[in-house]
Amino acid sequence: MTEDRTPAVADNPEGAGAEEETADQPIKGRKNGLYGEVSDELAASMQSGWADTELRDLAPIAQAPYAAARRAALSAAFPGQRLVIPAGNLRTRANDTEYSFRAASEYVHLTGDQTQDAVLVLEPRAEGGHDQALYLLPRSNRENGEFWLDGQGELWVGRRYSLAEGEQLLGLPTRDVRNAAEELAAADASVPTRIVRGYDAGLEAAVTSTEDGDDELKVFLSGLRLVKDAWEIDQLRAACAATVNGFTDVVRELSQAVATSERWIEGTFWRRARVEGNDVGYGSIAAAGPHATTLHWVRNDGEVRPGELLLLDAGVETTTLYTADVTRTLPINGTFNPLQRKIYDAVYAAQEAGIAAVKPGGRFRDFHDAAQRVLAEHLLAWGLLDATLYDVEKVLELGLQRRWTLHGTGHMLGLDVHDCAHARREAYVDAVLEPGMCLTVEPGLYFQQDDVTVPEEYRGIGVRIEDDILVTADGNENLSAGLPRTADAVEAWMAELAG
Repeated sequence: MTEDRTPAVADNPEGAGAEEETADQPIKGRKNGLYGEVSDELAASMQSGWADTELRDLAPIAQAPYAAARRAALSAAFPGQRLVIPAGNLRTRANDTEYSFRAASEYVHLTGDQTQDAVLVLEPRAEGGHDQALYLLPRSNRENGEFWLDGQGELWVGRRYSLAEGEQLLGLPTRDVRNAAEELAAADASVPTRIVRGYDAGLEAAVTSTEDGDDELKVFLSGLRLVKDAWEIDQLRAACAATVNGFTDVVRELSQAVATSERWIEGTFWRRARVEGNDVGYGSIAAAGPHATTLHWVRNDGEVRPGELLLLDAGVETTTLYTADVTRTLPINGTFNPLQRKIYDAVYAAQEAGIAAVKPGGRFRDFHDAAQRVLAEHLLAWGLLDATLYDVEKVLELGLQRRWTLHGTGHMLGLDVHDCAHARREAYVDAVLEPGMCLTVEPGLYFQQDDVTVPEEYRGIGVRIEDDILVTADGNENLSAGLPRTADAVEAWMAELAG
């Protein structure tokens, strides 16, 4: 990492630990990050001698027409209302360093842009419809030295697109976002205004809106993502393909993980995510041995021991921010023992039943119910639930299987790993499936180390199998089918990679 990004405008205070000034280090205080005054000569030098790098005749980004169609649907849903959709701001990680920026999903879906501090504004027209404008941060100013003196200047964080370039790429009129709050505050107060809250406190303070109205906007935008268009489906396919490569990398490097820890697995997958995409779509779960019974084990600091299982739940996020979400449970030494295989086969059978229930006209709940039924049947057959007291129907009615199944069997997938989470219940959880919806099917069985209701040999075993399923016109497509799922296929795949 470079030195800190304190603007180079103040003398180093006495006692701040400045190095002695030398010919090759003319700025005092570089060691502790406090810079000396900028001379007139240096300022003049930095203002001149730069080539014109403005990009002209740019082609629109691939998602531009799709984003335009989404904005049209938004406009039609809120006639006569001002709509404000922010991208969000940088968040401080520590002192003067920030977390990597990830734009709000609502904003990305409507624009295709991923830049910080930006905002989309839809202003209603008297004759109907909306005027749309995208407020972006312009390129750093070279006249006032912003491009090299400011911690977010282009010499520190990289070149931004100009407003003219942004307009060409995104297909929207662009304006300087530094004026957005002032312009929104001065806008006609009689026009009802809604804003997506939680991303930009400054913009929220500049508008007058109601919490109920803002919530309604967020709900609509979440529901707008339920059915993916053709471009989005291609992104999810790409995310799954990269994720298959990430899992393959992990299996190839399992010996290094055995020699180190779960961190090796996490790092191996993350490397693939950064090479083929933007990042991981969520914190990877690299859970070896008993850690597999903790649903969201993201510490990833445990031992990786031959003879135990590795539950790896991970997904690559594409450069366009669509994520996969896949889980495989793998025998660390390449071979399931009889009990591991028995549990794995039960989860596989449950997943098969769940995937079969994903089809147009089926209900969202159907795949969960189908998978839970299969798991309940196995728990009864193994004697973990008393078959003299309960049949399958009673087990499901009382939810007794949930002691070991724990979670729902899946969720929508897209820009967020748990996509569309704010959509109306009747449009999501209680909805009928439609072609273009994409969801996970991920049943599991988890036997905790301290669960004395199961035989000792079960304790500490966790198995989950998860795939990303697209609803098609005549059924479904498993987007992550590039990874093996049956126990035999998993063992053969691991042997081939080890080989």
